[in-house]
Amino acid sequence: MTSVLYDAQGPRAKRRNVLYTVLFVLVFAAVAWWVYTELSDKGQLDWAKWQPFVHGEAWTTYLLPALKNTLIAAAVSMIIALPLGALFGIARLSDHAWIRVPASVVVEFFRAIPVLILMIFGLALFAEYSNLSSDDRPLYAVVTGLVLYNSAVLAEIVRAGILSLPKGQTEAAQAIGLRKTQTMTSILLPQAVTAMLPAIVSQLVVIVKDTALGGAILTYSELMASVSPMSSYYGANTIASFTVVALIYVVLNFSLTSFASWLERRLRRGRKSGGAVVPPSAAADIAGTAGTGAAA
Repeated sequence: MTSVLYDAQGPRAKRRNVLYTVLFVLVFAAVAWWVYTELSDKGQLDWAKWQPFVHGEAWTTYLLPALKNTLIAAAVSMIIALPLGALFGIARLSDHAWIRVPASVVVEFFRAIPVLILMIFGLALFAEYSNLSSDDRPLYAVVTGLVLYNSAVLAEIVRAGILSLPKGQTEAAQAIGLRKTQTMTSILLPQAVTAMLPAIVSQLVVIVKDTALGGAILTYSELMASVSPMSSYYGANTIASFTVVALIYVVLNFSLTSFASWLERRLRRGRKSGGAVVPPSAAADIAGTAGTGAAA
């Protein structure tokens, strides 16, 4: 049976794929066994190093407060970056050069700068020109860096999502007399949201993970920053601490992507079931109204 994407495999190709699969499984098992034995020989798998995470002290003292700070920085950054990215993405599609050119310069500028440099610059800026306390500056610096960089990336996602729509959508809206603002808000954006959603969610996952840069460089007390004091307090259980923190990140990002998948399915079902049967008399009235508006 031949697929649209590839030809059906012959007997030799099937045997070759089975051989590659077996070799991969053997290599993976060997690497996993080597990692296990190395960790076991160095005492990293001893129960004493993992026991603190079974009890509540490690969670209430280190992990949960750090998780709270991670969620605060990520949530604030998302709330600001999403509308800002949409605004700059739409501005880059403007017919007016005085809107399109500055928006393009801002987007390309902040896309070209690493997010860590933006965070460090934000920290120095708040230290020099604000009255924020030293405890609050890292949070503001992390949010500033994440917003500036990710809003520029989201702007490109929005622009690409809108441009991916067929030109007939815009032409049909113009034919019934809609202005460009009405076309964008009522016709293009609602359709582009579904197409853009996977890329937007991927960028939101990046925001969650990049909060770790604030803990590594700016002394912001987020999840990654909790590993060092926790490992020191519980007897150099660095591997266990990093493993638990990594699992928390996996749960966070999996929850975010699962919610986005549910939302995308709901939006697609809403678009499929949102149509209504228009009787001929109503269709004639609509056509007459459109013709009147176009003539005006």
